[in-house]
Amino acid sequence: MTVARTGRIASTKPEYRLFPVEVTRVLRLGPSFVRITFGGACLSGFGFGGHDQRIKIVLPKPGRALDDFPEGDDWYPRWLDLPDDVRPDLRTYTVRDYRPHAQEVDVDFVLHGLDDGHAGPASTFAAAARPGQLIGLFAPDRPGSGRMWGCEWSPPASADRLVLAGDETAVPALAAIVESLPADARGVVCVEVPDSGDEQEWARPAGVDVRWYPRAGAPHGKHLTEGVAEALRELRPVRDTSPRPSELDDVDVDTGVLWEVPEGATGSIYGFLAGEAGVIKRLRRLLIDEHGVPKQAVAFMGYWREGRC
Repeated sequence: MTVARTGRIASTKPEYRLFPVEVTRVLRLGPSFVRITFGGACLSGFGFGGHDQRIKIVLPKPGRALDDFPEGDDWYPRWLDLPDDVRPDLRTYTVRDYRPHAQEVDVDFVLHGLDDGHAGPASTFAAAARPGQLIGLFAPDRPGSGRMWGCEWSPPASADRLVLAGDETAVPALAAIVESLPADARGVVCVEVPDSGDEQEWARPAGVDVRWYPRAGAPHGKHLTEGVAEALRELRPVRDTSPRPSELDDVDVDTGVLWEVPEGATGSIYGFLAGEAGVIKRLRRLLIDEHGVPKQAVAFMGYWREGRC
């Protein structure tokens, strides 16, 4: 199996720029998901990276405009220096699809915290989005692949078994990766979502099993952890059950960043874990300490931390 990858080095480093876009369509995908299509002539120059590409959503404060967002190489410190009531909100999201011929980008949003008053600015925007609304996408200015384009999916060519896992925040990335896999790919994809109505149909190779785990009120990550453990028993049975020292440095997910994508991964199995940081921390220990998956063959990304917007 030759796994499609985006980790190759691009010859020309992109610049990041603001793409002023408007909402052209809003599609409810399930109880927890809404797909928003953004359009604009500027998107003919959008730097698509494929797979799990992350970009920034730029949301002006109420009554303000995109002109408040500073551009240029020093945009970040200038953005930080803006007053709270002027500074546009920035949130990171995955590109679900890009159609250059139509000058459109799709982004799937998870509707967090709307019922308990803890929704962040992106969920609040997505829940009320209507065609014609103007926002910004902060993204590369030319197509390419790899980390400079916000893409972390980079399995080794030697990988013949894949283990992908994530919660609802990872659904767009997992979907795009699965749909890009070659026909002879083999593996298991475990996805935990809030509700059974959030399950989706993805085009996938026959050898890739996508398993959905509706949370249905259970603690976050409980069903996902159980599902990944079952998948590992199928793909990589534990031969030695005796205790072994951990290869992993402990990370305090409340104060540190849980994010590592090994360079130059090798081996026949590759793990890709994304979602709530505390759950991902448990999953990487499950793969590495309990099932002996080499540390350099596991990419893990704490997208968010429970209890924080």
